[in-house]
Amino acid sequence: MGERETHVASPFAAMATAWTSFAENAVKGATAANRAAFAAFAPGVEATSVATEDTTTSEEDEVVEASVPSVVYEHADWTFERTVEEAEDITVGDTVVFSKKLDEEDVRAFAAASGDTNRLHLDDEFAAETRFGGRIAHGTLVSGLVSAALARLPGLTIYLSQELTFEAPVGIGDRVTATVEVLEDLGSGQYRLSTVIEDDEDERVVIDGEAVVLIDALPE
Repeated sequence: MGERETHVASPFAAMATAWTSFAENAVKGATAANRAAFAAFAPGVEATSVATEDTTTSEEDEVVEASVPSVVYEHADWTFERTVEEAEDITVGDTVVFSKKLDEEDVRAFAAASGDTNRLHLDDEFAAETRFGGRIAHGTLVSGLVSAALARLPGLTIYLSQELTFEAPVGIGDRVTATVEVLEDLGSGQYRLSTVIEDDEDERVVIDGEAVVLIDALPE
């Protein structure tokens, strides 16, 4: 993906260089952590609107029927696009793009699911004194959007490996977009893909990497 000019600066933009300096090493073998992130995005509930006596459900929180058979449900606020509809037609250059906002609920659900209760993500006063000047989303939570995008490839996608570089932090409440692109057909249903996540608020890459997946036929 080409670089795009930043039009809106976030409170964390000034920290991008510092973040890169200590996060430049790729994180490998992140499959288990990505599963935890995806679990935080998609808890096991039925595909119906959610509301309780004490709370109301906004339009963006509405749970809706999945638009593809490889996922159980979606939220009205989530968006995705893909360039191929059948697993047997997947070829080099095909892409899937998935986008959602990482809000307070996502961050706290991921902290509980993963056990990562680092105060940088949960404590406003503590985080204000760090290099970031405020709380940020867990890096692995952000990378979980790659899982979400891969799940929307045609067929049943199975993670085999993932390499990531964390380029910049993501503010809580920012909307982020994951783009996966097929780089190489490895044969036997395996593919190598680029995995890029951008912070839509800043229009900049926050995570870059590559993954290898195996795509099986969906169970009937």
